[in-house]
Amino acid sequence: MKLLEGKVSIVTGAARGIGAAIALTLAEHGSDVAFTYVSDSSAEKASALEAQLTALGVKAKAYKSNAGVYEECETLVNDVLKEFGKIDVCVNNAGISKDNLLLRMTVGQWDEVMDINLKSVFNMTKQVIKPMIKAKSGSIINMSSIVGVRGNAGQSSYAASKAGIIGFSKSVALELGSRNIRCNAIAPGFIETDMTHYLKDGAAEFLKKIPLGRFGKAEEIANTTLFLASDMSSYITGQVLSACGGLNI
Repeated sequence: MKLLEGKVSIVTGAARGIGAAIALTLAEHGSDVAFTYVSDSSAEKASALEAQLTALGVKAKAYKSNAGVYEECETLVNDVLKEFGKIDVCVNNAGISKDNLLLRMTVGQWDEVMDINLKSVFNMTKQVIKPMIKAKSGSIINMSSIVGVRGNAGQSSYAASKAGIIGFSKSVALELGSRNIRCNAIAPGFIETDMTHYLKDGAAEFLKKIPLGRFGKAEEIANTTLFLASDMSSYITGQVLSACGGLNI
């Protein structure tokens, strides 16, 4: 059974990793998918993903767009509406980390993380709620992190940005629930991606803290996203779904 037949989804930061897995899973369940990438170095991967999605029988298009820049998000959403006609699901996945101890962190590092991780969620949500309000329907899914829930030494900027996403998501849920627009956050734990490859060196220590005894897979976060995007979660809004192998118990 396809859970998103006839739907249109936007996924930011989807050229690789969790974003690519999300785009694929949504497409496998019948959703047309517009997705973004930000750098020229990701263009080849984005093109390959677009072809992979199209081969699943859905409409798909890659857009070069920086979610941290408001004007680019405005242009993106307008272009998607022209191309796809509507927006049913928005997955704010774009994110970076610039890990450093607070004593050594620069203002530039802090600002870059806030722009890409937190401001981007405001930028995209501000744009997609307009057509969603008109349609009186929509699901917004914001990618937070277990680090935003519990903190982590050396990641104060990342933790602050991801905690901000949680507060933002709850507030949007309260504002737009009466319009049948849901907004939820996902808090992944340690997931096997390019972004977390450096954790492999200390894997044994990390695994001791995870009740399930392993790192998560991008596909598992994609399945969590699918649940929140579909009508299976039609009575769920303003929540933080921790997909962390029990790390937050």
